[in-house]
Amino acid sequence: DVQGINIKIQNEIPGEATTYKSIDTVMNEEEIVNYPTEFLNSLDLPGVPPHDLTLKLGVPIILLRNINPPRLCNGTRLSVQSLMKNVIRAMIICGKFEGEIVYLPRIPIIPTDMPFEFKRLQFPVRLAFAMTINKAQGQSLKVCGLNLKNPCFSHGQLYVACSRVGSPSNLYVYAPENATKNIVYPQVLE
Repeated sequence: DVQGINIKIQNEIPGEATTYKSIDTVMNEEEIVNYPTEFLNSLDLPGVPPHDLTLKLGVPIILLRNINPPRLCNGTRLSVQSLMKNVIRAMIICGKFEGEIVYLPRIPIIPTDMPFEFKRLQFPVRLAFAMTINKAQGQSLKVCGLNLKNPCFSHGQLYVACSRVGSPSNLYVYAPENATKNIVYPQVLE
């Protein structure tokens, strides 16, 4: 569980944590009675920040939406520099804009894969000590730990995971049986 790992690591970091609570609302007023706020708050969806976003200074975060391309795009990794009431001050930690200081506001996020429409007003970030292989695609990392407790389940995932670092000596792999499955569809390679 990526989120569980992220929370566990952040809890080991000294310092005060700040929790930001989202404002969740149903878009269609006729459906409000069917989806109470407590239910909306409980939803933890991929690509959507959590209702309770808890952060500490210095922790890595990943952007979940395009805010100001090409500088601030979905997948940009940042380091928290300051936690204010209505803005997070962060530093870009990878890519062409590495080292730049940016300010992240809360934005409305409307998930599209739900049977009803709701809006979450929250900072568009998640903790990023750990991330899924899919979220790691396109990332360049100096060091990478790969947890294969659950094996890869689709074509190319193992390659994507192993190719995030420039040097094999900076890749650390945990596989319970010292082996894992590498899913390859030969027809894709033809």
